[in-house]
Amino acid sequence: MKSIAFVALALAGLCWGLGFPTGKLILTQMDAAHMVLLRFGVAALAAAPFALRSPEVRALFKSPVVLLAGVLYGVAFMVQFEGLAHVSVTVAALLVGAMPALIAVSAKVLGEKVSRMSWAGVAAATLGAVLIAGKPDGASSPWGVALSLGALFLFLAWLLTLRRAPKAPNAMAIPAVSIIIAAVTVLPIAFVMHGPPKLTLSAPVWAAILAQGVLATLLATAAWQYGAARVGAASAGVFINIEPLIGACCGVLLFGDHLTVALFAGGLLIIGGSLAVVLGEKAAALGDVQATVAPTA
Repeated sequence: MKSIAFVALALAGLCWGLGFPTGKLILTQMDAAHMVLLRFGVAALAAAPFALRSPEVRALFKSPVVLLAGVLYGVAFMVQFEGLAHVSVTVAALLVGAMPALIAVSAKVLGEKVSRMSWAGVAAATLGAVLIAGKPDGASSPWGVALSLGALFLFLAWLLTLRRAPKAPNAMAIPAVSIIIAAVTVLPIAFVMHGPPKLTLSAPVWAAILAQGVLATLLATAAWQYGAARVGAASAGVFINIEPLIGACCGVLLFGDHLTVALFAGGLLIIGGSLAVVLGEKAAALGDVQATVAPTA
């Protein structure tokens, strides 16, 4: 059964990695807030059968922890894609590779043991983020990088909040409920910022929105939870790195992003450092904090 779990993890990484290139396409015809609103609108419609199927699942809408997780989830995506509007697809994707390093730091703060290999990975990923933030070949703006990094901390808060979530009747319950709460959170923010969204979009953009909602949001989360529950934390964590790899490759191959030496080196440091962090978990026995980390695009 582990082979199926690995396929699920790979599928999750692939779907999350599609979030950045599809987002860049959508941003050619609408602003980031409306894109996130439509993304969660689609995801919420797909999640509704799972969130409303039984009284036990519906009761999660009354949980303060689940409510907070849903709000953080929606706001984090708003900030992340506002950042994407000011950076290249490649830069945005590679910055996400720093997420395992943030998890290691949070584990230490929470009193969990972090191995030397994990701290070496933190240092490498941080250096990689600094190289990318240095605006290699005009690939990004400081404001866009700041928003992208800020989104990672919001996603980190979301992950830590989910650790306190009540026991759910099935694996889809909390993701489905959180997605609907996130959609409700994003709705007034988007309307206040830009008014109602424009729906007269091209067919490719609508296809990208559907892909973001169904694939990069609902399916990715479900696949990740299925796989991570059936393999070790270190093994699951390796698949986090599929997301920045897919996003960066799409940026260079499809969007004409420049692959400069600084960008390439920064990407290698982030991905290599993140890999060291998740493998260091095996020696440090970090527990479930890395097993439950979910990529963010």
